[in-house]
Amino acid sequence: MTHYDALETRSPQAREAALMAALPAQIAHAQSKAPAFADLLKGVDAASVNSRAALAQLPVIRKYELLERQKASRAAGGNVFGGFSTLGFGPGMTRVFASPGTIYEPEGTRMDYWRMARTMFAAGFRPGELIHNCFSYHFTPAGSMMETGAHALGCTVFPGGIGQTEQQVAAMAELQPAGYIGTPSFLKIILEKAAEMGVALPSVRKALVSGEAFPPSLRDWMTAKGVDAYQCYATADVGLIAYETAAREGLVLDEGVIVEIVRPGTGDPVPEGEVGELVITTLNPDYPLIRFGTGDLSAILPGTCPTGRTGQRIKGWMGRADQTTKIRGMFVHPGQVAEIVKRFPEVRKARLVVTGEMANDQMALHVETGALSDEALKARVSEAVRDVTKLRGEVHLVAAGSLANDGKVIEDARSYQ
Repeated sequence: MTHYDALETRSPQAREAALMAALPAQIAHAQSKAPAFADLLKGVDAASVNSRAALAQLPVIRKYELLERQKASRAAGGNVFGGFSTLGFGPGMTRVFASPGTIYEPEGTRMDYWRMARTMFAAGFRPGELIHNCFSYHFTPAGSMMETGAHALGCTVFPGGIGQTEQQVAAMAELQPAGYIGTPSFLKIILEKAAEMGVALPSVRKALVSGEAFPPSLRDWMTAKGVDAYQCYATADVGLIAYETAAREGLVLDEGVIVEIVRPGTGDPVPEGEVGELVITTLNPDYPLIRFGTGDLSAILPGTCPTGRTGQRIKGWMGRADQTTKIRGMFVHPGQVAEIVKRFPEVRKARLVVTGEMANDQMALHVETGALSDEALKARVSEAVRDVTKLRGEVHLVAAGSLANDGKVIEDARSYQ
């Protein structure tokens, strides 16, 4: 068995048809059972949202907006989840978790609620194995995410949690788990501590890591120690989004989410291959987030995974989309840059570059256009910059395709020394 299930190898056309067929029902469900979406999607005909083009017309709900709604609801003595959950406390909700902010997330009772078994299988874990889980079990859902996935896969879990490095080493030496799940940095600490203690950990030969960057240098360091580590990308809001495979060519998208890449500060999908913000629509009926902006940057990779999995792939985590910065005492955010671009059909994309030293800010908007010598366009864009941001700035007309494909809409290149 080389794949977790048949969903991973269905044709891209069949997958897309299934996702788009499920979308209208999920939107209708969110409108009727989640008060926040009844408000956010008021007037939307759920049955008509059966394509990516139609989905792209719906508003993006970003993390800070989710937090604001939760806080407002709690302050008024209302729903702690801000009206986003379709579940209430009781037998249908096993746990409540808290993420920094504080944002509260519900956990329902369905098997593999966070859909983590798929990424564990891709990382090499198999039924009947013991997994040493070093994600936190308190406040945040990471520990439970992994444990419920492991149980769905048919594995036993040692709930190691965080800290207590020497005890972690001792437990691994005695229990002989098949592998580790947790942050990559903590696995490195454990392996170094084991070497320092002179304790061999011969059973730990695979790992699933997440929660922080996993650079190739660290992956290679672990491989040299005899541990094959794979990463996944998940959030406390939607669970698994994408996962690494043995091909190590990007991350394959999970089967239970619809993923869009949009220009930061907007809800507009970017062309395939361009870096933008990951926006997720989950098919989870208990917490039906529709067009949830993760705030993370990535890009779609062309083609499919050499392992035979046919889902789309992303490059992985490429930074944060929220590039809001303060310039001369005024906050400027990516949405304002997008608003300027939309005023001019001659402009494809733009990048606001802030330079200078503290208290001497200078900003210049670089805009991609085919009209490089159009001084009238330059003047009109300059007016728009002042109108939208309330700040003066230079405008540079640059050739199409010349701006870096890194998802940056605002580049803060100031010197803070």
